[in-house]
Amino acid sequence: MSWILLLLLILVVFGFGFTMQTLWWVAAVLLVVWIVGFAMRGRGGGGRRGGGRRYSRSHR
Repeated sequence: MSWILLLLLILVVFGFGFTMQTLWWVAAVLLVVWIVGFAMRGRGGGGRRGGGRRYSRSHR
């Protein structure tokens, strides 16, 4: 009986370690994607704020 509990404990610890390693890789990938998105938004998305209101009054 104790061998079965030991095996279950080893499987749980191994699964937790594998999950944590995978979550670290997922977090690293998401961080890179966020940084790239932030850099792209900073370069190309500057004209989105209030631009529609400013130009709509001048055309009337």
